[in-house]
Amino acid sequence: MFKIIKLLKNLLILIPVTIIVHPFSRLFTFLAYWNSLMLWIMRNKGSFAYSDYFSLVRDHEKRYIHFGFVAKLLALSDKPVTYMEFGVANGNSYKWWLNNNTNKDSKFWGFDTFEGLPENWGPFYTKGDMSFTMPEMNDSRAKFLKGLFQDTLPAFIEANAADMRSDRVKVIHLDADLYSSTAYVLALLYPYLHKGDVIMFDEFNVPMHEYKAFVEFTGNFYVKLTPLAAVNNFYQVSFTVDK
Repeated sequence: MFKIIKLLKNLLILIPVTIIVHPFSRLFTFLAYWNSLMLWIMRNKGSFAYSDYFSLVRDHEKRYIHFGFVAKLLALSDKPVTYMEFGVANGNSYKWWLNNNTNKDSKFWGFDTFEGLPENWGPFYTKGDMSFTMPEMNDSRAKFLKGLFQDTLPAFIEANAADMRSDRVKVIHLDADLYSSTAYVLALLYPYLHKGDVIMFDEFNVPMHEYKAFVEFTGNFYVKLTPLAAVNNFYQVSFTVDK
């Protein structure tokens, strides 16, 4: 059987008849990840400590209920944390965490180009969309790093290596929408993750972007993430690291 498979592969290289389905490749890939997402939800929907599943209408304000549940369950309100948000936009989520953590030793980092998406996202958003002015925060703990994550994150990690390796709880909020951005951030942060760290996705149920990055990250790095909370039919989802 192995020899037959090898022969077939060689013949397909010589006569690549499968090219005829190439125009449908993206559709097939989308359907594969969509079905993977549906199966993931079916298998894991009962594992979350909090979930609003199922609701017909997505409510943007539910993300703050989500944040509040996570903060209360893990007692993060007065605990020193390192909060990192990737995709700050107008700063509303970032500001929620800043306002709801009172520990003076906490650190809050916001990463964003502040020039919009660096590439197209799906059929409706194009490069440059969702551009925002860097928000002003009246809190000395708040700091922003402007630019592509690929440019800012490596230097940030190098400059803050000791803090990244400490036992301080990290709250990592992934809100960059794009697969490329999300996958890159997860790969770079992997060596610094500790048991109990929190990873939050803001567009988890977008199959070809944050969900795809999640599948590859947990699979390629053998990371176990424990479901924590989900709202808007798994659009916003959080996990704790169980490394």
